[in-house]
Amino acid sequence: MILLSNIQDNSEIVTDSESVEKTLSIIELITSGGTSGMVIILILFLLLIVATYIYFERIFAIKAASKVDSNFMNQIKDHVSNGKVESAQVLCAQQNSPVSRLIAKGITRIGKPLEDINTAIENAGRLEIYDLEKNVSVLATISGVAPMIGFLGTVVGMILSIFELANAGGTIQMDVLASGLYTAMTTTVGGLIVGIIAYVAYNHIVVKTNKVVYQMEANSVEFLDHLNEPI
Repeated sequence: MILLSNIQDNSEIVTDSESVEKTLSIIELITSGGTSGMVIILILFLLLIVATYIYFERIFAIKAASKVDSNFMNQIKDHVSNGKVESAQVLCAQQNSPVSRLIAKGITRIGKPLEDINTAIENAGRLEIYDLEKNVSVLATISGVAPMIGFLGTVVGMILSIFELANAGGTIQMDVLASGLYTAMTTTVGGLIVGIIAYVAYNHIVVKTNKVVYQMEANSVEFLDHLNEPI
């Protein structure tokens, strides 16, 4: 029984040592790919930082742009109905949002044909949408480029593995192929992760932007309808 117990203890020690030896941290996994793998991972990491910065910068900007006082349009209609154009312009300047800037553009055209007012609001709206979508195309580019860079790392890793195998005289040794295989796998995973994150961030910003655009259109139509009402 004592002999069996010692054998079991020894086997547990060997198993534990093997499990420790097989443990591989993320940093070790990245550095195991060699210089080429580390360069590609660094590029992907920089793309991730850029994508993260653009995402949060746009989210905060869109959140600020979507804030409109629920009583804003009622006050504007009251001022316009009473002929207080300057008061309406002051109210729009105080709000300082895409919706208020569109309404302010329409107010400056009061007295002209309704079609001219509508055209002025549409032109101002295009500028506001352009400002909301600033740098969003970069996210779309990163979502497409990152996986391609990862696949480039895969090709580079396979080329390195084949090169090392050819120099080894045809004898297959895993330690010879390990560096190239690590480069191939880590860069592929890294590229896919960055691409997925950028793609999700891009679509989320597009949804948020569309909500603000809808809000702008709804308030613009309400303003034009008020101007078109018979006195």
